[in-house]
Amino acid sequence: MINGQDPLFILETERLILRRQQASDVTILANLWADPEATHYLGGPRERGWLQSEFKETAKNHFFETYDLWPVIEKQAGQLIGHCGLLEKDIEGKPEIELNYIFFPLMWGRGYATEIGQAIRRMAFTKMGLKRLVALITPGNQASEHVAIKVGMRFEKEVIRPGGATRKLYIVGAGE
Repeated sequence: MINGQDPLFILETERLILRRQQASDVTILANLWADPEATHYLGGPRERGWLQSEFKETAKNHFFETYDLWPVIEKQAGQLIGHCGLLEKDIEGKPEIELNYIFFPLMWGRGYATEIGQAIRRMAFTKMGLKRLVALITPGNQASEHVAIKVGMRFEKEVIRPGGATRKLYIVGAGE
């Protein structure tokens, strides 16, 4: 099991471990991001060959990116169930850090996104020194809106993303 001494370890919650990607994650993560149901509100499935190539590179360079998505492991089963983390985004010309989460549909409704989202929020503000986090949520994705609210975010406004898509912008500051 991963612990605080493992260089791939990022954080741990009651039921989950967030760690840096390793080679054994490539196929599972490609399956997640190629899943039409899992990616329905995230722009749809990605091409599997491209995903595998990208994830292989990430597995070789664990510490290349300050902000990234990391595998979420369910501790009891030792199984990779999602991909969560922080991503740099430009929102209306302003640099922001987005809390991002995706899970296999079989894992939905168990509170995992909220649990890991709250832990990532704490890490972002206490260990990384961030002052604000955002979430960009596709209108109609009520489950992600509920997660954002449970993580402590509040709706700020709707924004138009490159390509013309509308997203709901949820925000939370370090002191909130």
